[in-house]
Amino acid sequence: CYSILETIERYRSHTRINNTPTTSESVENTQQLKEEAENMMKKIDLLETSKRKLLGEGLGSCSIDELQKIEQQLEKSINKIRVKKTKVFREQIDQLKEKEKALVAENVRLSEKYGNYSTQESTKDQRENIAEAEPYADQSSPSSDVETELFIGLPETRSRRISPKV
Repeated sequence: CYSILETIERYRSHTRINNTPTTSESVENTQQLKEEAENMMKKIDLLETSKRKLLGEGLGSCSIDELQKIEQQLEKSINKIRVKKTKVFREQIDQLKEKEKALVAENVRLSEKYGNYSTQESTKDQRENIAEAEPYADQSSPSSDVETELFIGLPETRSRRISPKV
């Protein structure tokens, strides 16, 4: 049993030695990672600059060609947005048309179920509403008690100018 443990321990120590990178490999790996980080930072800076230009910031240093390219990019973006917006609107219109069809079908079904009862009742209700509204029609006439004339002066002179109603 002791020899197996020794063998396992020798195996582990051997694999640790062979798996640990040498100093030169570590330096190369570190250098490569630094270069990758620098490249990523440059890309980030370029993307941020491009973003600012698309937002209309920092355009003073741009040439005419750069400005035209930015304008073309923006026009393409706007066209894509408009296409998407139109698509969404059409989908909404289609959904609303389907909903309208369902409501019309339900309306027909309810009309058949309740027959002319509802139309007779609604006509009767409309007549009653008109009859109830007629007495109030006179109250909203232009010759109501509300004074709409502009007058500058003391209140008593204003009240003398108002002619008594007959």
